[in-house]
Amino acid sequence: MIELIELNKSFDDIKAVNNVSLKISDGEVFGLVGTNGAGKSTILRTIAGVYKPDSGIVCVDNRPVYDNPDVKKDIFYISDEQYFFPNCTPEDLADFYGTVYDNFDKQRFFDMLNGFMLDKSRKVNTFSKGMKKQVSILLGLCAGTKYMLCDETFDGLDPVVRQGVKSLFAAEMSDREFTPVIASHNLRELEDICDHVGLIHLGGVILSEDVSDMKVCMQKVQCVFASEEDESKALEGLDVLIHDKRGRLHTITVRGEREHVEKSFKRGEMIFFEVLALTLEEIFISETEVVGYDIRKFIMG
Repeated sequence: MIELIELNKSFDDIKAVNNVSLKISDGEVFGLVGTNGAGKSTILRTIAGVYKPDSGIVCVDNRPVYDNPDVKKDIFYISDEQYFFPNCTPEDLADFYGTVYDNFDKQRFFDMLNGFMLDKSRKVNTFSKGMKKQVSILLGLCAGTKYMLCDETFDGLDPVVRQGVKSLFAAEMSDREFTPVIASHNLRELEDICDHVGLIHLGGVILSEDVSDMKVCMQKVQCVFASEEDESKALEGLDVLIHDKRGRLHTITVRGEREHVEKSFKRGEMIFFEVLALTLEEIFISETEVVGYDIRKFIMG
């Protein structure tokens, strides 16, 4: 488990991370969401031990990370601003990472390069941005670490490669102890892969929730009521988060399990009624507006 307790980090007068507390459980895909400048990269670099916290605690499996090489061997960090040795090839990188990570599987790395049609002898500085990202991801998977920290991992990847990487993550998690932490500014990229999502804004955590729990405990209803009286009957006692009306069509987001919500709406007469699936973005919009934030102002999609 990765645990952050009241973590703070500043750069001169800029508060990059503000009293952040998070728990990232083993064996789940954790999504760290927020705009550029929200503090995601600083949090990942602090977890990786690149930055020393100003205050607070960062522990991996109950061990402090900073200045602790034994712990860092369990972590592979992929920066959004990737750096490669001048004129190096993927083969050179495999030799280097083989000296850093005891379990680095060089042959597997070469096999995976072939699968992604990447030449192990070609200089990395001639690769496109997406190809460089693929090399970094494959290095991380073949390092055999328990934790993989990915900053904007899918940025620059085409849809086919993106789906392939997600499949590799899923296979890795089924084969061994493996926990990816994925930072992104785009909720839609994380929709079909994350088990748990934390929303970061201005260096602080607005929300950290299990995705499946959020989807079970929130419903979006579209309906047309027979009358205003029927609308009042249906909504009485419900925890309504968002209620939009266009003409006679109501779109209502309600907190509660589906069975309870459907039973409540049956108290009023309706001309039309339908329960729709919520996207991760819609869930976060609903949750954050309740606590006074409009996520649409700072989450890009």
